[in-house]
Amino acid sequence: MTQPSALPHPPALPRVAARPDPQERTPRVREVVAAAARVLEAEGQEALTMQRLGSELGIRAPSLYKHVAGKAAVEGLLVTDTFFALGDLGHRAVERPGRSGPVAALLRAYRRFALERPHTYRLASRPGVREHVQPGVEMWTGEVFWRAMGEPYLAQALWAFAHGTATLEIDGRFLPGSDLDRTWRAGARAFAGQRSRTG
Repeated sequence: MTQPSALPHPPALPRVAARPDPQERTPRVREVVAAAARVLEAEGQEALTMQRLGSELGIRAPSLYKHVAGKAAVEGLLVTDTFFALGDLGHRAVERPGRSGPVAALLRAYRRFALERPHTYRLASRPGVREHVQPGVEMWTGEVFWRAMGEPYLAQALWAFAHGTATLEIDGRFLPGSDLDRTWRAGARAFAGQRSRTG
């Protein structure tokens, strides 16, 4: 007679912080942010200028300042949206991880976002941009790593692995021929093992 198997991975911890309410935006601000997102992902951070946004929207660049304070404010809105997107993906991943467990599910979601939107991802990690980000959203997004690991320093280490590995992969910094799927799986196993020992 076979014994019932235990869950292979400890479940994620429950949420602590509620999802912040996105700040209200006028229709024109939403248009500016949507145009900025298109330019950023198609052409990179260097192309994201007020003049380029004005051209994308068919208006003169000075008119944009009636709606947004400048390029830094536009970048803050983009990064705010990035944190909301990453947070939603991460929280869903740890809540419905499937057989692989919350750590592996979180890393898969994080990697997929970073690789699908590399310029947006890199903008979100650039120094100085956070002062223009909606308060509270970055902390809510980061909470998902604590939910996956159950211990704050392990959560920081997991985030450092995810961010560092994603950045190196985007930049093509791994050795030619590296099996990066295997690299990510190895990281997931290592952190899930730590979670099992502390859970």
